[in-house]
Amino acid sequence: MELFKKITLFTLAAALCCGVTMAQIVTTPYSKMGYGMLNDNVSSIQRSMGGVGYAMKGGRIVNVMNPASYANVDSLTFLWDVGVDLTNLWSKENGNKGYNFGGGLDYLTGHFRVAHKLGASFGLLPYSSVGYAYGSKLDNGSDSRSGNGGFNQLYVGLGYEPVKNLSVGFNFAYLFGTTTNTTLIASSSSSYFTRYMKMRDWNAQVGLQYSLPIAKGRDLLTLGATFQPKKSYHGDAWGTSFDSQDNKVDTIGYTSMSGKYEQPASIGVGLSYNFNRKLTVEADYTYQKWSNAKYLPINGFESQSMHFDDRWKIAAGMQYTPNKRGSYVGAMSFRAGVFYNHDYLNYNGNNVRDYGASIGVGLPAPNGKTTVNLGLEWRHRETSPTKLITENYLNITLGVNFNELWFWKNRIR
Repeated sequence: MELFKKITLFTLAAALCCGVTMAQIVTTPYSKMGYGMLNDNVSSIQRSMGGVGYAMKGGRIVNVMNPASYANVDSLTFLWDVGVDLTNLWSKENGNKGYNFGGGLDYLTGHFRVAHKLGASFGLLPYSSVGYAYGSKLDNGSDSRSGNGGFNQLYVGLGYEPVKNLSVGFNFAYLFGTTTNTTLIASSSSSYFTRYMKMRDWNAQVGLQYSLPIAKGRDLLTLGATFQPKKSYHGDAWGTSFDSQDNKVDTIGYTSMSGKYEQPASIGVGLSYNFNRKLTVEADYTYQKWSNAKYLPINGFESQSMHFDDRWKIAAGMQYTPNKRGSYVGAMSFRAGVFYNHDYLNYNGNNVRDYGASIGVGLPAPNGKTTVNLGLEWRHRETSPTKLITENYLNITLGVNFNELWFWKNRIR
């Protein structure tokens, strides 16, 4: 039990210390394009299963991917889920190798029951992430490029089961955050150029899940689907320039994001099968039509060779729990998954894409329902058809799922 206390305290301390790095976990030059690298609202449990979740349901998991899952929660349960991510990156470009390290708070979510067949969730999640730093030599000088920041989402959601085996739900989120991308050129004089994007906006998502009991109720087949509408972002975008000879900062291209920067419609579908409450397998598909989304480049800051492609992702994963009420090893959950992501970023005709595999384990606390979830994910990212920068990631995920009896009423004697 002392080990679990130490792990829990470490996770909370890391979350507090790294809270300022929310949405800056990523470390890749590809994140300088567009809005950075997008997040899929997955927990540490789901990342260990390849990032699936549209058809995932259960009273001991906070599944933000599909708000319809909120309806499935015990009346006495209050769930807290805190996740931390540590990332090692190995990159290669034109024979030159690089290494980088990043990490921070990944997410903070909660889940509880409101009324009969009605559940709620709330939390803080990254929406997109920007983080990179690299440079090169020039004649009689050098240039360096760096970026940081990201957009976060503070959300609340409800899930309701109007009829048996069918649940519906929605998430409403407040989007906020700022990204900066800076280029510094140093020679006989120095000058820098910085692009800023500041978002203050809202977002919405609806979802449904339908479950079909099979084999006299021992097995369960679940279909899940989500939809996020197309909308225009709200906020501001601008650039600044500075030259040491003029010693003056100029603002360039200041514009409101409304009507000029958009989020496309997003569709997600998933199918899961639970065998005798021990083995769960799931496959998911995500589609986002980014090719029709508006994005206004700021002159002098973004290459005209950058544009958006339609994003689609396929993922598959499994979880096996031998015996929840048996021995300690039997109560552990073993997870694995794979994914392939055709991303929305395209540079000079080359699409950014990545694929990977993950494994993980859920370690239950000996004297309670709290679970420590450890995961290991390998991810490979490159562009196609021409390989510009090749990246390999090794991500360590640590999440603690606190399961507390907050609504228990003691009997008065």
